Amino acid sequence: MEQVLQHRIRERAYELWNCGGRVEGQADQYWLVAEREVLSEMSREVAVSETISTKVTRLKRQRTNGGWERKKTAKAS
Repeated sequence: MEQVLQHRIRERAYELWNCGGRVEGQADQYWLVAEREVLSEMSREVAVSETISTKVTRLKRQRTNGGWERKKTAKAS
């Protein structure tokens, strides 16, 4: 996981460096900006994933609690 994170940050820092005119001597600044962006993006992805997971869990509970299942009723004879 850590290697994937570092790879994403490295790629983003390189993109920023290219867009910034390839100025030498500012690697730390590009790295920090890239790190902030990547971590923020990952945080949003986790939040969305947790929200979806929570909704799915709620729907499963409703379903298993009879919320969507047809309840059996006694037939009149």
